[in-house]
Amino acid sequence: MALVTFLSDFGDQDYYVPAVKAKMLSINPQLNIIDICHKIEPFEIEHAAFLLKSVFREFPKGTVHLVGINTADDLTQGYMGAKLEDHIFICPNNGILSLITEQEPGIMVQFADIHLQDTPFPTKDILAPIAAKVASGAAIHDFGGPLKGFRKLMSRQAKATREHILGHVIRIDRYGNLITNIQREVFEKLNPGKFTIQFGRESVQRLQKGYGQVELGDPYAFFNSLNLLEIGINHGHAGNLLGLKRDSVVYINFEN
Repeated sequence: MALVTFLSDFGDQDYYVPAVKAKMLSINPQLNIIDICHKIEPFEIEHAAFLLKSVFREFPKGTVHLVGINTADDLTQGYMGAKLEDHIFICPNNGILSLITEQEPGIMVQFADIHLQDTPFPTKDILAPIAAKVASGAAIHDFGGPLKGFRKLMSRQAKATREHILGHVIRIDRYGNLITNIQREVFEKLNPGKFTIQFGRESVQRLQKGYGQVELGDPYAFFNSLNLLEIGINHGHAGNLLGLKRDSVVYINFEN
């Protein structure tokens, strides 16, 4: 299956997304192009990485993932292809790959000058043709030579001791739910049985199994499908009602 996912910060009100798709389909009209998201705030690599990290493993192995985030930014160190966890990524060398997994890519290719153009639209003119050809059977080696290293960024990590976990909100979804960087595995390893989760002016002493299991207007917390601690208010926007935003602190205090 010639399958390509497409992630960008282009929005849906301009010609950018259809132009990129048209370029790929002109190379292989049989391509199956799946949109991950195009409504990322401009240049928000962390948001893009969160989405990509959350879903790329759900696609079949061998899927080609085209990433059009910060492709023309001064901090982008060229363009690359990588094989990572049996998936292929075609993207700018701007650090996004370092935020989606702790594993090192098995293969990394720096795209050769012959495939590069002096263009204001590198996602369409440089990355899209390569993505289409790789999805159609070409190897990423066909487009350049070995890349020994790639740009890396550091994501904010939760801090844990036997007494507490200090984490942060990393994403507020469209319902106002607060997704944190506190992992289920860390919580379960440290949890003695009694705990308090503190977020803004509210706190809870128990975990729910999902959404809507408390009274309307009450706060709740549970580990979501990504195994990350998520906080919400039943039928309310937790971010607005609690005055919390991305990078706001969330504490878990353990009672031994």
